[in-house]
Amino acid sequence: MNLRHWLSAAVDAHESWAKGFGDFSPHPALHVDETRFGEALGELGERLRDNYPFFHPRYAGQMLKPPHPAAVVGYLAAMQINPNNHALDGGRATAELEKEVVAQLAGMFGYRTHLGHLTSSGTIANLEALFVARETHPGKVVLYSADAHYTHSRMCQVLGVAGEPVPVDAGGRMDLDALADRLRRGDVGTVVLTPGTTGLGAVDPIHEALALKEKYGVRIHVDAAYGGFFSLVAGEFGIPAGPFAAIAGCDSVVVDPHKHGLQPYGCGAVLFADPAVGRFYRHDSPYTYFTSDELHLGEISLECSRAGAAAAALWLTLKVLPLTRDGLGAVVAAGRRAAVRWAELIENSETLSLYQKPELDIVSYLPNVAALSEVDRVSAGVMDRGMTDPEDPVFLATYTVTAEALRARGHRFTEDAAQARILRSVLMKPEHESTVDALHARVEALVGGDELLA
Repeated sequence: MNLRHWLSAAVDAHESWAKGFGDFSPHPALHVDETRFGEALGELGERLRDNYPFFHPRYAGQMLKPPHPAAVVGYLAAMQINPNNHALDGGRATAELEKEVVAQLAGMFGYRTHLGHLTSSGTIANLEALFVARETHPGKVVLYSADAHYTHSRMCQVLGVAGEPVPVDAGGRMDLDALADRLRRGDVGTVVLTPGTTGLGAVDPIHEALALKEKYGVRIHVDAAYGGFFSLVAGEFGIPAGPFAAIAGCDSVVVDPHKHGLQPYGCGAVLFADPAVGRFYRHDSPYTYFTSDELHLGEISLECSRAGAAAAALWLTLKVLPLTRDGLGAVVAAGRRAAVRWAELIENSETLSLYQKPELDIVSYLPNVAALSEVDRVSAGVMDRGMTDPEDPVFLATYTVTAEALRARGHRFTEDAAQARILRSVLMKPEHESTVDALHARVEALVGGDELLA
């Protein structure tokens, strides 16, 4: 896409619409000298150079990548109006766009009915899901896996709800035997399951947990902030089909379009299977909901002001890359294939070992050294040397694991430390598929460097 062309087209479209309301003169207080602005913009450009290249396949660290050009254009097109999707009074067009994209997300997860909206983040989306969980099961405990995102323990604290971790198996998935033992006490109201943990990309067995939902009468919330869009290709490329198909039978789900959905930050989503949970949000505002008897999105949201531009960006993106196997599914499939390929390369490497096989597009690996303290030192050194090399940089991340977790996965070291950092890469850019061999070779060279193994 020619981003410059389409950004200009978005500005032209806005100006054409705005002229229909008549000319007016901007207030002098808003005037900015062009030279002064040019200098300020130049300074901003220099300041922004202090960033890692999230757009480039050399960056294989955290869950970071740029938005699709369609999302950039869609965001700018609406941002010039600056609608607020809290109420129809503040964003009529973008509220409709939001309802449409939320319905598409609900369809991706197989929901026949739904209530939901976009949020500013997955954290807020999970807060809302746990808020509803508290209201439906007051006084009950919320369970989540020991490898679930820390947002669940934090939001339980915010909501005044008791939250407890459940042990995981050797693959980082929730241990359902341990879950069943905990559920027998009868004081649990909600279980949080994760199809793609933030750390390792492990997929909890949601399909098997559904039987426990019925047996113990608990609510199941799915935190698919990271892994949700793999629903589009579940059952292919070694991605387990059952857990993703089972989301349709769960009570709520969260997904972050600003991860695999190619959106700029500020675009999460929460969906509930039962629209009746809207009663827990019920409130009134004497200065907000007055231009329409239709549902205002603020009536089903804990957030107030929300950028209508986020809805426009996602809507435009899904018009050209729909939620289908050959649309957005092709994007996430490329990252999955890259992860599978890198896992194969690591398994045949003399300098690296695979921590565990990837289930989605997160690859975890470690240097072949003798002691746990050396695993930590070399891993940290590889990350540091990789991203500070001016000639051939590579950007990785580390992940802290315990000696026990390493043993559970068959790794044997001299245990001279309780834990160690290993290496972790999220291959969420489709360009990683064509560059993963070079990425692997670069990491091997870093691990084999004289300084690190001396």
